[in-house]
Amino acid sequence: MPTDLSFEQHLTGFHTAMLELARHAGRSGLDVPVPTCPEWTVRRLIGHQGAVHRWAAAAFRGEDLEWTPIEKAGRSSSDPVDWLRDGAIALVRTLVDAPVDAEAPVFLHDAPPPRRFWARRQCHETTMHAVDVLAAALGRPPRADETWVGRDLALDGIDELLLGFVPRSKSRLRSAEPVTIAVLPTDAEHSFTVRVSDEPPVSTRVEGRATGDLVVEASAVQLYLALWHRTQEVESDVWPLWHDSAVL
Repeated sequence: MPTDLSFEQHLTGFHTAMLELARHAGRSGLDVPVPTCPEWTVRRLIGHQGAVHRWAAAAFRGEDLEWTPIEKAGRSSSDPVDWLRDGAIALVRTLVDAPVDAEAPVFLHDAPPPRRFWARRQCHETTMHAVDVLAAALGRPPRADETWVGRDLALDGIDELLLGFVPRSKSRLRSAEPVTIAVLPTDAEHSFTVRVSDEPPVSTRVEGRATGDLVVEASAVQLYLALWHRTQEVESDVWPLWHDSAVL
Protein backbone atom coordinates (compact mmCIF):
# COMPACT_ATOMS: atom_id res chain seq x y z
CA MET A 1 0.00 0.00 0.00
CA PRO A 2 2.32 2.76 -1.23
CA THR A 3 2.52 6.24 0.18
CA ASP A 4 4.54 9.08 -1.26
CA LEU A 5 3.92 11.24 1.81
CA SER A 6 6.09 11.32 4.91
CA PHE A 7 5.03 10.89 8.53
CA GLU A 8 5.40 14.66 8.96
CA GLN A 9 3.23 15.38 5.90
CA HIS A 10 0.48 13.16 7.26
CA LEU A 11 0.59 15.02 10.57
CA THR A 12 0.42 18.31 8.67
CA GLY A 13 -2.63 17.04 6.80
CA PHE A 14 -4.17 15.97 10.10
CA HIS A 15 -3.51 19.42 11.62
CA THR A 16 -5.02 21.19 8.60
CA ALA A 17 -8.10 18.99 8.72
CA MET A 18 -8.59 19.80 12.40
CA LEU A 19 -8.38 23.52 11.69
CA GLU A 20 -10.89 23.23 8.86
CA LEU A 21 -13.25 21.07 10.91
CA ALA A 22 -13.27 23.61 13.74
CA ARG A 23 -13.71 26.52 11.32
CA HIS A 24 -16.67 24.98 9.52
CA ALA A 25 -18.27 23.82 12.77
CA GLY A 26 -18.24 27.48 13.81
CA ARG A 27 -19.93 28.41 10.52
CA SER A 28 -22.54 25.67 10.55
CA GLY A 29 -23.42 25.34 14.23
CA LEU A 30 -23.42 22.11 16.19
CA ASP A 31 -26.99 20.95 15.74
CA VAL A 32 -27.41 21.17 11.97
CA PRO A 33 -27.62 18.02 9.82
CA VAL A 34 -24.64 16.67 7.88
CA PRO A 35 -25.71 16.01 4.26
CA THR A 36 -22.88 13.53 3.64
CA CYS A 37 -23.61 11.54 6.83
CA PRO A 38 -27.37 10.96 6.91
CA GLU A 39 -28.99 11.19 10.36
CA TRP A 40 -25.90 12.82 11.87
CA THR A 41 -25.57 16.35 13.20
CA VAL A 42 -22.28 18.21 13.51
CA ARG A 43 -22.36 17.56 17.25
CA ARG A 44 -22.71 13.82 16.73
CA LEU A 45 -19.96 13.84 14.10
CA ILE A 46 -17.61 15.61 16.51
CA GLY A 47 -18.39 13.06 19.20
CA HIS A 48 -17.60 10.29 16.74
CA GLN A 49 -14.39 11.89 15.48
CA GLY A 50 -13.10 12.66 18.95
CA ALA A 51 -13.79 9.07 20.01
CA VAL A 52 -11.89 7.85 16.93
CA HIS A 53 -8.84 9.91 17.88
CA ARG A 54 -8.88 8.59 21.43
CA TRP A 55 -9.47 5.03 20.21
CA ALA A 56 -6.60 5.31 17.71
CA ALA A 57 -4.18 6.51 20.39
CA ALA A 58 -5.26 3.67 22.68
CA ALA A 59 -5.02 1.10 19.87
CA PHE A 60 -1.50 2.27 19.05
CA ARG A 61 -0.55 1.77 22.71
CA GLY A 62 -2.16 -1.68 22.70
CA GLU A 63 -4.95 -0.62 25.06
CA ASP A 64 -8.68 -1.28 24.97
CA LEU A 65 -11.04 1.69 25.08
CA GLU A 66 -14.76 1.55 25.79
CA TRP A 67 -16.23 3.51 22.89
CA THR A 68 -19.71 4.55 24.01
CA PRO A 69 -18.82 6.64 27.10
CA ILE A 70 -16.12 8.49 25.17
CA GLU A 71 -18.41 9.38 22.28
CA LYS A 72 -21.17 10.41 24.68
CA ALA A 73 -18.75 12.66 26.56
CA GLY A 74 -17.92 14.47 23.34
CA ARG A 75 -21.54 15.00 22.34
CA SER A 76 -22.47 16.31 25.78
CA SER A 77 -19.38 18.50 26.25
CA SER A 78 -20.00 22.21 26.86
CA ASP A 79 -17.43 22.84 24.11
CA PRO A 80 -17.32 19.81 21.77
CA VAL A 81 -14.77 21.38 19.43
CA ASP A 82 -12.35 22.03 22.29
CA TRP A 83 -12.92 18.45 23.50
CA LEU A 84 -12.15 17.23 19.98
CA ARG A 85 -8.97 19.29 19.89
CA ASP A 86 -7.75 17.79 23.19
CA GLY A 87 -8.03 14.28 21.81
CA ALA A 88 -6.29 15.22 18.57
CA ILE A 89 -3.36 16.75 20.46
CA ALA A 90 -3.04 13.65 22.63
CA LEU A 91 -3.03 11.41 19.55
CA VAL A 92 -0.29 13.43 17.86
CA ARG A 93 1.82 13.37 21.02
CA THR A 94 1.43 9.60 21.23
CA LEU A 95 2.64 9.14 17.66
CA VAL A 96 5.44 11.71 17.76
CA ASP A 97 6.85 10.34 21.02
CA ALA A 98 6.83 6.74 19.79
CA PRO A 99 9.93 5.09 18.29
CA VAL A 100 9.99 4.94 14.51
CA ASP A 101 9.91 1.13 14.68
CA ALA A 102 7.20 0.92 17.36
CA GLU A 103 5.03 -2.18 17.14
CA ALA A 104 1.25 -1.72 17.26
CA PRO A 105 -1.88 -3.26 15.73
CA VAL A 106 -3.01 -2.15 12.27
CA PHE A 107 -6.08 -3.19 10.31
CA LEU A 108 -5.68 -2.48 6.59
CA HIS A 109 -4.47 -4.75 3.83
CA ASP A 110 -0.69 -4.54 3.25
CA ALA A 111 -0.35 -1.72 5.79
CA PRO A 112 2.76 0.44 6.30
CA PRO A 113 4.62 0.32 9.67
CA PRO A 114 2.31 1.15 12.60
CA ARG A 115 3.49 4.68 13.35
CA ARG A 116 3.18 5.63 9.67
CA PHE A 117 -0.09 3.71 9.37
CA TRP A 118 -1.85 5.55 12.21
CA ALA A 119 -0.64 9.00 11.13
CA ARG A 120 -1.87 8.30 7.60
CA ARG A 121 -5.19 6.77 8.67
CA GLN A 122 -6.08 9.61 11.05
CA CYS A 123 -5.03 12.21 8.49
CA HIS A 124 -7.54 10.84 6.00
CA GLU A 125 -10.21 9.99 8.58
CA THR A 126 -10.14 13.55 9.91
CA THR A 127 -9.96 15.08 6.44
CA MET A 128 -13.13 13.29 5.36
CA HIS A 129 -15.02 14.29 8.48
CA ALA A 130 -13.84 17.88 8.10
CA VAL A 131 -15.31 17.75 4.58
CA ASP A 132 -18.53 16.50 6.20
CA VAL A 133 -18.64 19.58 8.42
CA LEU A 134 -18.01 21.76 5.36
CA ALA A 135 -21.02 20.02 3.77
CA ALA A 136 -23.07 20.90 6.85
CA ALA A 137 -22.04 24.55 6.51
CA LEU A 138 -22.92 24.54 2.79
CA GLY A 139 -26.09 22.49 3.18
CA ARG A 140 -24.94 20.10 0.42
CA PRO A 141 -21.97 17.95 -0.60
CA PRO A 142 -19.09 20.21 -1.64
CA ARG A 143 -17.25 20.42 -4.93
CA ALA A 144 -13.55 19.65 -4.88
CA ASP A 145 -12.66 23.29 -5.52
CA GLU A 146 -14.57 24.31 -2.39
CA THR A 147 -12.27 22.24 -0.18
CA TRP A 148 -8.70 22.82 0.97
CA VAL A 149 -7.56 19.33 -0.10
CA GLY A 150 -4.49 19.23 -2.34
CA ARG A 151 -3.53 16.81 -5.10
CA ASP A 152 -0.79 14.95 -3.22
CA LEU A 153 -2.95 14.29 -0.17
CA ALA A 154 -5.79 13.16 -2.42
CA LEU A 155 -3.59 10.71 -4.34
CA ASP A 156 -2.35 9.28 -1.06
CA GLY A 157 -5.92 8.90 0.14
CA ILE A 158 -6.91 7.09 -3.06
CA ASP A 159 -3.96 4.73 -2.55
CA GLU A 160 -5.07 3.99 1.00
CA LEU A 161 -8.68 3.40 0.01
CA LEU A 162 -8.13 1.26 -3.08
CA LEU A 163 -5.08 -0.69 -1.94
CA GLY A 164 -5.86 -0.87 1.78
CA PHE A 165 -9.61 -0.86 2.41
CA VAL A 166 -11.07 -2.33 -0.77
CA PRO A 167 -9.08 -5.63 -0.89
CA ARG A 168 -9.96 -6.69 2.66
CA SER A 169 -11.97 -9.89 3.00
CA LYS A 170 -14.71 -7.91 4.78
CA SER A 171 -15.13 -5.60 1.78
CA ARG A 172 -18.59 -6.03 0.32
CA LEU A 173 -17.61 -4.97 -3.18
CA ARG A 174 -18.62 -8.06 -5.18
CA SER A 175 -19.98 -8.91 -8.60
CA ALA A 176 -21.44 -12.21 -9.85
CA GLU A 177 -19.85 -11.44 -13.22
CA PRO A 178 -16.17 -10.40 -13.00
CA VAL A 179 -15.63 -6.75 -13.86
CA THR A 180 -12.62 -4.44 -13.79
CA ILE A 181 -12.90 -0.85 -12.58
CA ALA A 182 -10.35 1.68 -13.87
CA VAL A 183 -9.75 4.66 -11.58
CA LEU A 184 -8.04 7.42 -13.53
CA PRO A 185 -6.72 10.57 -11.84
CA THR A 186 -6.30 13.09 -14.64
CA ASP A 187 -3.48 14.91 -12.83
CA ALA A 188 -1.24 11.93 -12.00
CA GLU A 189 1.18 9.67 -13.88
CA HIS A 190 -0.39 6.55 -12.39
CA SER A 191 -3.88 5.06 -12.13
CA PHE A 192 -5.57 2.03 -10.56
CA THR A 193 -7.54 -1.06 -11.42
CA VAL A 194 -9.94 -2.89 -9.12
CA ARG A 195 -10.85 -6.40 -10.21
CA VAL A 196 -14.28 -7.25 -8.77
CA SER A 197 -15.72 -10.77 -8.63
CA ASP A 198 -17.43 -12.96 -6.05
CA GLU A 199 -14.11 -13.06 -4.17
CA PRO A 200 -12.37 -10.18 -2.32
CA PRO A 201 -11.42 -7.45 -4.81
CA VAL A 202 -7.91 -7.25 -6.21
CA SER A 203 -6.57 -3.69 -6.52
CA THR A 204 -3.46 -2.66 -8.45
CA ARG A 205 -1.59 0.59 -8.93
CA VAL A 206 -0.68 1.00 -12.60
CA GLU A 207 1.92 3.27 -14.16
CA GLY A 208 0.21 5.17 -16.95
CA ARG A 209 -3.43 4.91 -17.90
CA ALA A 210 -5.32 1.78 -16.81
CA THR A 211 -8.20 0.26 -18.74
CA GLY A 212 -11.35 -1.35 -17.40
CA ASP A 213 -14.92 -2.37 -18.06
CA LEU A 214 -16.09 0.51 -15.85
CA VAL A 215 -14.22 3.80 -15.68
CA VAL A 216 -14.18 6.71 -13.25
CA GLU A 217 -12.00 9.64 -14.33
CA ALA A 218 -11.51 13.03 -12.69
CA SER A 219 -8.91 15.06 -10.84
CA ALA A 220 -7.28 13.41 -7.82
CA VAL A 221 -9.21 15.57 -5.37
CA GLN A 222 -12.51 14.91 -7.14
CA LEU A 223 -11.85 11.16 -7.11
CA TYR A 224 -10.75 11.17 -3.49
CA LEU A 225 -13.99 12.82 -2.43
CA ALA A 226 -16.20 10.83 -4.80
CA LEU A 227 -14.80 7.42 -3.86
CA TRP A 228 -15.45 8.28 -0.20
CA HIS A 229 -19.00 9.44 -1.11
CA ARG A 230 -18.30 13.10 -0.24
CA THR A 231 -19.11 14.81 -3.52
CA GLN A 232 -21.63 14.35 -6.33
CA GLU A 233 -19.73 16.15 -9.07
CA VAL A 234 -18.11 13.09 -10.69
CA GLU A 235 -20.25 11.17 -13.19
CA SER A 236 -19.39 7.54 -13.89
CA ASP A 237 -20.88 4.18 -14.77
CA VAL A 238 -19.06 2.72 -11.75
CA TRP A 239 -21.33 4.23 -9.10
CA PRO A 240 -24.18 1.68 -9.18
CA LEU A 241 -21.70 -1.09 -8.33
CA TRP A 242 -19.61 1.04 -5.96
CA HIS A 243 -22.49 2.46 -3.94
CA ASP A 244 -24.90 -0.48 -4.06
CA SER A 245 -22.20 -2.84 -2.78
CA ALA A 246 -21.57 -0.59 0.24
CA VAL A 247 -17.81 -0.61 -0.47
CA LEU A 248 -16.99 0.87 2.91
